[in-house]
Amino acid sequence: MLTPGPGTKGGEMAISGRDARRPPEAAALAGGSRPAGRAPVSASDRKRAVRLLRLGLLRHMLRSSRFYERVAFVVIVLSALRGLGRENSASAIERLAAWNSREMQRLARLEQKIKDS
Repeated sequence: MLTPGPGTKGGEMAISGRDARRPPEAAALAGGSRPAGRAPVSASDRKRAVRLLRLGLLRHMLRSSRFYERVAFVVIVLSALRGLGRENSASAIERLAAWNSREMQRLARLEQKIKDS
């Protein structure tokens, strides 16, 4: 948008808005206020950039003491949960074996009762 600017003479106009810092010739050559397009990025360049970002993140994580604290915490929690799971399955098997022996004794008493009568 062209507006009369301070310090302009007569018919001269100052540029305001997006193109205020560009000379008028550059704004006209660039196609007005439309931003210039970027060069297309190839897929291999994009993949390389992602790999570099991942490598940087991995490097940062491996240098962080907080990361090692979290890993140690997760290992402790998982081993505790594993132990609880083993205890649960062992106690379940023990309960089942105890129930089975009681049931066998009950059936033996019932069988004896039937034979005696």
